[in-house]
Amino acid sequence: MAESKRKVAVIGLGSMGMGVARSLLRAGFDVAGCDPRPEAVAILAAEGGRAAATPAEAARDATAVFSVVLNGAQTETVLFGDGGCAAVMAPGAVFVSMATLSPDLARDLAARLAPADYLDAPISGGAVRAAEGKLSVMASGAPSVFDRIAGELAAVSENLFRLGDQPGQGSSFKAVNQLLAGVHIAVASEAMAFAAAQGLDLAEVYRVITLSAGNSWMFADRMKRVLDNDYRPRSSTDIFVKDLGIVLDVARARKLPLPISAQALQMFLMTSASGMGADDDSSVARFYAGLFGVTDVIRKGEDDQ
Repeated sequence: MAESKRKVAVIGLGSMGMGVARSLLRAGFDVAGCDPRPEAVAILAAEGGRAAATPAEAARDATAVFSVVLNGAQTETVLFGDGGCAAVMAPGAVFVSMATLSPDLARDLAARLAPADYLDAPISGGAVRAAEGKLSVMASGAPSVFDRIAGELAAVSENLFRLGDQPGQGSSFKAVNQLLAGVHIAVASEAMAFAAAQGLDLAEVYRVITLSAGNSWMFADRMKRVLDNDYRPRSSTDIFVKDLGIVLDVARARKLPLPISAQALQMFLMTSASGMGADDDSSVARFYAGLFGVTDVIRKGEDDQ
């Protein structure tokens, strides 16, 4: 079937899901979108997509259903809740689960979805790369599933990692990524506040560190937001409360101590508890600024000035 005739659904039209939907539209797919926010569905419809009121309506006759929601509970609702898409997905249709889930939940959802197919495919890259169709997808599932929706996956990803034949393996890789990402954000925030407490020029700190061995991708990306006093949520504090929680849950089930990850989770929890849960995850730097008494240097954000 020509890609221009292949029907694809995208459930969840937030910053990441809208990017996925737009990338599929650009590639010539017939895209139906569903989101609890009517305004998001209207935006997609205005750009050439089709509006759907429920996941089931979006998924009917679709070759692939991309679920780009927040967490495991939402993914389960998309599949099996009232108006869920599992009831209308035909054998051979593929549910592409892009949320960060526990590996055990991914395996459970895949077993319950049969005879339709489940691709465990958490994503990394942020809203900008989603909009560009350049996500990294950490996927696992049957080889035939990858082959069947190769065009759809190519439309949304720059790096498609095929990480195993069984659902859950992709989610396990994503947990490793989120462990590192969360720890890097927390320690980058600590370092920036540490520099501010010493009276250093933070723009110069940023320039020096990003050209030195102490740099990380997260330092370069997130601390630029701190310098710009821009805490609009690309990835919120509460997302890392969730994701590091998954990491620690997996570790606890296997009796694996992760003390650094556990401390990073506490920093995100404290940042969230202080009222910044919905703000950008770089807000951990603002929490540190309050602890260190340097809120005059690391500011609260444009809306708070």
